[in-house]
Amino acid sequence: MMTPKTAIAQLRALGDPAKAAEMHRYHKVDRPYLGIANPVIDEHVKDWRAGLELEERLALAKGLWKGNTHEGRIAAAKLLTQARIRPDDAGAWALIASWVPDFDAWAVADHACIAGQKRLVADPSRLDEVATWTTSEHMWSRRAALVMTLPWTKQNHPKPADLAIRERVLDWAAGYVTDHDWFIQKAIAWWLRELSKHDPARVRAFLQAHQADMKAFAVKEAGRKLPA
Repeated sequence: MMTPKTAIAQLRALGDPAKAAEMHRYHKVDRPYLGIANPVIDEHVKDWRAGLELEERLALAKGLWKGNTHEGRIAAAKLLTQARIRPDDAGAWALIASWVPDFDAWAVADHACIAGQKRLVADPSRLDEVATWTTSEHMWSRRAALVMTLPWTKQNHPKPADLAIRERVLDWAAGYVTDHDWFIQKAIAWWLRELSKHDPARVRAFLQAHQADMKAFAVKEAGRKLPA
């Protein structure tokens, strides 16, 4: 059985100290970096996943996250990034959600949010838990509420239930517009930009109502894909 210690040892053996130092400077978060590119992590995660039952995979992901290396946390998220997990009970979602208060940098947070997106699409009732993040004092938790719900920007013809979720998240975004933290403004813009590809009228209406409270860069980014 693959253990977190063995998994990290496999990754560490492929690490590049010079690249690790460069990554540390780039991400600006003090944790161990091994200096490994994402495609290499992908290859290892694919091999690990193939040999593990779900409970073993959850245990490995939990241990890798706890180990706190940059690459280990990304590997933990990738282990749970899967559209269909059987059984899709509380296990995978609960583990992903438990990581949210630990978010402190965009790269690790975004990989975990991609895993979370799959679990939310599988069971949208989990959005009730995500709603509690929107009032958190932890900026990264508030941001995660938008990043994890990006799948609801992508339908051209959403069903009524999906349209209701879209409007719910837009309400969250509207509540964020006076928060001028760069990452929050960027997340609002990201959500609106993606939605503009499928529902430009709704994005225009949001901007008309709220752009006066948004940072100029976020307004520009939100409208970048709007049809002329």
